[in-house]
Amino acid sequence: MQNTVLNAENKTSAAYSRTNPFSAKVLNNINLNAEGSAKEIRHIELSLEGSGLSYEPGYALGVVPSNDPELVSAILEEMKWDADTSVVINKQGETLPLKEALTSYFEITLLSKKILLQASELTGNEELKNLTLAENADQLKEYTNGRDLLDMLRDFGPWNASAQDVVSLLRKMTPRLYSIASSIAAHPNEVHLTIGAVRYTAHGRDRKGVCSVQVAERIQEGDTLPVFVQPNKHFHLPEDKAADIIMVGPGTGIAPFRSFIEERAVSQATGRSWLFFGDQHEATDFIYKEELEMYQRDGVLTKLETAWSRDTEKKVYVQNKMLDNSKDLFDWIQNGAYFFVCGDKQRMAKDVHSALIDVIEKEGAMSREDAEAYLNDMQKQGRYQRDVY
Repeated sequence: MQNTVLNAENKTSAAYSRTNPFSAKVLNNINLNAEGSAKEIRHIELSLEGSGLSYEPGYALGVVPSNDPELVSAILEEMKWDADTSVVINKQGETLPLKEALTSYFEITLLSKKILLQASELTGNEELKNLTLAENADQLKEYTNGRDLLDMLRDFGPWNASAQDVVSLLRKMTPRLYSIASSIAAHPNEVHLTIGAVRYTAHGRDRKGVCSVQVAERIQEGDTLPVFVQPNKHFHLPEDKAADIIMVGPGTGIAPFRSFIEERAVSQATGRSWLFFGDQHEATDFIYKEELEMYQRDGVLTKLETAWSRDTEKKVYVQNKMLDNSKDLFDWIQNGAYFFVCGDKQRMAKDVHSALIDVIEKEGAMSREDAEAYLNDMQKQGRYQRDVY
């Protein structure tokens, strides 16, 4: 009987995937930042009830988003298109009304070289034709950076193209992957996310992150989001519960470490844990503060080191705090600690990597080359893991 139940569960779980996401009900959607913050980081709790889906700490959740209704309306208005026109959306010949296709099926906030090349066939605009010439590759790349479908349609008309011609240029909406911020052992049948709303101004228009701003502005408790679980074999807790862990995750990079800490609390792991967290201001941006302080009091979190970059004249980041604690940090590493980094790939992860080599070089009294080799060895042993984006 038990096998039958297990097989039924596996079947259900396997039924939901990237191509067939589960409609997860939103249980909670909270802004974690205090009033006056320059940021808006949302804590989202979703129900997995009835899905058969499960996950491990370190996994990601894929969310299939919908486009901003205002952007869709602006495109329809720009092209004087009828929202109810039926358009073919894929090679199988499936159709959707145009407005629905632009809202839920196609990627409309990203441009590529391929899109512009094909679009140049649909207009007599010489500027676009020049832009797509091989010798202007740099200008083409610059144009596509931070611009979307609406920009292209406005910049290079008049268009000799139907709605079908234009949507045929577009690629299917890609799911957005977010590090899971909960342990299923601590929250059965639930999955939590930590999502920072992306908003910026570029090329004379306000821009919004497709999924992050949908979650921040348009998703209420009781709504559903299409989701699937994305395993991550290269980012996970050590099997040995007595192993020490060091976690560096400023801003939304804290997400998987909330899951790690919750998992270690439930499994009563005996290894020590050390979290480096930071953001702009302690008063407005110390997300999950009460939880972290509770885990510290309970001994689940051994050390908590914070860095607030805008609270002092000199900017202080997590990598500065690592250097301030270099002796202890190296002692932990020498003692077999696992070192984890999550967050911004462009700057933070590079700076943390460099600071880690500095710590090993200084405290291990070795050359830069030897310190790099030491870190490479840690990586090979699975003791240096990164989840960067």
